[in-house]
Amino acid sequence: MFSQLGIDWRLLISQAVDFFVLLFVLWLLLYKPLLKLLRDRRQKIEEGIVKAKMADVRLSEANETSKEKIKEAEAQALGILRKTENDAKVLEAKLLAKAKEKEAAALKDMDAVLRVKEDASRREVLRGAQSLVKESLVKMVELDPSAIDDALIARAVKEVQ
Repeated sequence: MFSQLGIDWRLLISQAVDFFVLLFVLWLLLYKPLLKLLRDRRQKIEEGIVKAKMADVRLSEANETSKEKIKEAEAQALGILRKTENDAKVLEAKLLAKAKEKEAAALKDMDAVLRVKEDASRREVLRGAQSLVKESLVKMVELDPSAIDDALIARAVKEVQ
């Protein structure tokens, strides 16, 4: 039957053997490495996807952590501001108290100075009054000013006071 169709069965077998040898060589040299390369590539892509998901999870955790840290920092800053305000109020109260004490001391010193000046003025007025009394006594008695006793003048000044 093969000979009637013009097919040489030895040539067909040799071509079939050549085809299978070529198929085996191509399968061994090209197909296996190509499949291995595709598997490796698929595996790397899957690993990349897994790592990307893990990175997203870590990024979200880092964002949450940073938000918490920011909230803590804001709370600390607010606490520090409140403490500073309270400290400023306490310091202001202390400074006001010291200022009032200094004012009271200054008023007391001024009062003492005024009393000293008042006493000095009184003494000056008394001296003037003594001389006025002396002159008036001289005029009234018409005596010599040296004859009038200073004791009499002092007694008269005391009575005037």
